[in-house]
Amino acid sequence: MKLKRSLITGMLFALTATWATAHAIEPAPNGIAFPEGYQDWRVISVSHRTDNHTMRVILGNDIAIAASRNNQTLPWPDGTILGKVVWKEKAEQSWPTAIAPDKFVHAEFMVKDSKKWAKQDGWGYARWVGEELKPFGENTDFAQQCIACHTPVKNNDWVFTTPAKLAFPE
Repeated sequence: MKLKRSLITGMLFALTATWATAHAIEPAPNGIAFPEGYQDWRVISVSHRTDNHTMRVILGNDIAIAASRNNQTLPWPDGTILGKVVWKEKAEQSWPTAIAPDKFVHAEFMVKDSKKWAKQDGWGYARWVGEELKPFGENTDFAQQCIACHTPVKNNDWVFTTPAKLAFPE
């Protein structure tokens, strides 16, 4: 498991370090800044969307990791930042029945602050699209699209992600 986590972390770092250092990344229209150092966050879960053939790694800051490991995600605590890094999928060249990341699609983040984002049920949303990490949305109204998409999971504190359960030796 450590090897898998290290490989994913290494992959994230390699793929995003060059993008982030190539140019300054503009904040999202609602003022959320692209999280510095997110590529060093730990993995909460992974997901695969069969409808659009993308794969995702869901990362969390230290607050999110502690909440997920302690099963304290309903609600997620203030200060939580969840990151989702999305790639198109492709068959793994040396293992054709497995999928691997291909083209980077976007990175998106949910920031929990029940006071600042009270009108959005406590969550601020941000997304950066493509390798150039262009902020998604023309103005702050873009978050309405996020809220509409997340409405089916409003009883899960607006979060689709199911934290992966890790085996811990006793």
